[in-house]
Amino acid sequence: VFERAGAAGYVRVRVDGEVLPLDRRGALEGRRPRRVEVVVDRLTVNAGAARRLADSFEAAARLGDGVVIVSVVDREERVFSARLTCPDCGVGMEEVEPRLFSFNSPSGACPACNGLGVRARPDAEEDGATPEAPCAACGGARLQPEALCVRVGGGHIADLTRMPVREAGDLLKGLRFAGRTEAVARPILGEILDRIGFLAHVGLGYLSLDRSAESLSGGELQRIRLATQVGARLSGVLYVLDEPTVGLHPRDTRRLLGALMGLRDRGNSVLVVEHDREVIGAADHVVDLGPGAGEQGGRVVATGTPEEVAASERSLTGAYLSGRRSIPAPKGRRRAAGWVVVRGARGHNLKGVDARIPLETFVCVTGVSGSGKSSLIDDTLCRALARRLYRAKAPPLPHEGMEGLNRVERLVRVDQAPLGRTPRSNPATVTGLFDLIRDLFAQLPEAKVRGYRPGRFSFNVKGGRCEVCQGDGVVQVEMHFLPDVYVTCEGCGGRRYNRETLEVRYKGRSIADALDMTASEALAFFQALPAARRILETLSDVGLGYLRIGQAAPALSGGEAQRVKLAAELAKGGTGRTLYVLDEPTTGLHFEDVRLLIGVLDRLVERGDTVLVVEHHVDVIARADWVIDLGPEGGEGGGFVVAEGTPEEVARTPASHTGQYLRKALETSEKM
Repeated sequence: VFERAGAAGYVRVRVDGEVLPLDRRGALEGRRPRRVEVVVDRLTVNAGAARRLADSFEAAARLGDGVVIVSVVDREERVFSARLTCPDCGVGMEEVEPRLFSFNSPSGACPACNGLGVRARPDAEEDGATPEAPCAACGGARLQPEALCVRVGGGHIADLTRMPVREAGDLLKGLRFAGRTEAVARPILGEILDRIGFLAHVGLGYLSLDRSAESLSGGELQRIRLATQVGARLSGVLYVLDEPTVGLHPRDTRRLLGALMGLRDRGNSVLVVEHDREVIGAADHVVDLGPGAGEQGGRVVATGTPEEVAASERSLTGAYLSGRRSIPAPKGRRRAAGWVVVRGARGHNLKGVDARIPLETFVCVTGVSGSGKSSLIDDTLCRALARRLYRAKAPPLPHEGMEGLNRVERLVRVDQAPLGRTPRSNPATVTGLFDLIRDLFAQLPEAKVRGYRPGRFSFNVKGGRCEVCQGDGVVQVEMHFLPDVYVTCEGCGGRRYNRETLEVRYKGRSIADALDMTASEALAFFQALPAARRILETLSDVGLGYLRIGQAAPALSGGEAQRVKLAAELAKGGTGRTLYVLDEPTTGLHFEDVRLLIGVLDRLVERGDTVLVVEHHVDVIARADWVIDLGPEGGEGGGFVVAEGTPEEVARTPASHTGQYLRKALETSEKM
């Protein structure tokens, strides 16, 4: 240090507080640490010294890497720093940049949890599992301490992003700045509030800003992307949306329509694939396809304004729009054969609610998006039942207790998850129909002569399947940097079986021909097989007569997969004391499909089971025996039971958003 100071022309240093000439450095003995500072200048402050003072200060800042000490005789020293460093304790931080506030950046991520916000911990109660717990270093904020030291309005960035969209918007609107800070903040706040407004406008005001994408439903993700486009303020764009009302309460559907019309009015084209009555009625032009599903469809049945489609005699959609057809009203409300009661549920946003579920009835749980429906049913009731019946490990959310669980002997959750992720899974395998068909082919004279057993007619095992594609019917071609491509197998032409297996025929059809039939065709073909006939009848009853029984599971929609599962349950025959839980079963369904679905659910109840659906479709709610309406709003504004009882009782509850729409549906039903 002395040599550098001398080379720069300085003649004095301060060592441990004592000013020494450079030539005294030999007097320093020992190897203990020393605090060494270079004396850049000594001067008397007066009007003529301003220039010299400025030059000396700049020189000291260069030499001291941005840190300068000013020592005034008989006064306390002052330390000036151009760096983000505390001169007293030495703690410092890098220049504040946007990446400091990103947990996806090494500059901002908490080093203890790598920006995840959670760390796995062993738990003896979970039989060796390692459940996740909030990171002790960042408290789940996912950011470095330096980022959390920066505060606006008294809170750091994680405090803000933990808030629901609406609450964050209210906080930001209330911020006040002055002077230079106000000039900097004004345009940024405007952009943030615009985006928050777009999210609230499409019905997502209940979501917290830091909600993980994997926990969002498909409908929520689609509406987030829609909010992004609304904020982009583009024109001349064609927007295509596939059922944007999925998971939306009717109250929020109107907000969504406002966003779509805003896109249209800005000079864009908006094309929506949708079944919602209100969305169809708000369209400028409607294209109705049909007349049926599968091979019975594929034609344009009617086009024009909603009124013109409603007047079309060929359009099934038009018949429901005009009122010529409707979902029939129930003959009466069923009485409970007992009750399951949830007491004091307080998980997530639930506010210590009590909910009563009548057994051997059709129950609807309703409420605006984010009101607490899934928390109450999936995460509290179903988890408690699964633990009691099947020793499931996932604990229910906090609650005070439950009554009547001993009245339920079986829990069946019928969701819209795929039947399988490979072509080997199909409606025939899921419903058990495939086993019956294979047994039939194994009993044929030709099969017995050849010594073929039922396994010969399975495309999942060696022997009867095509070994080129191993029974898939398609061959996977790796594209390296692109998604893999599936092409029809050249060995079997997509029929899955080898030549010898296909030579065994029933009524002139091979096993591959049987799997290629629609459910309606197979029903007529297998009339002599009672067990198979019962399964095929239930597939037709749920509106899937058009579906090929060997159709690969990945090609089925969520609604089709859910109805296949329902058909499999119906075909098992009545068991009673079963609780069926369905989450929005009308997703992707036409009015006619909804009518068929309600008939299927009624059949489950009539045999002594309980059906509980989480649903927004007003026609379904109106036909329930009992309704539990949560709300009144989403997020922290929800979590209460707003109303419960028959649909008529809920419709008379002023505080219920569902009740307002339910009242109109019941009045329309009475007129018909």
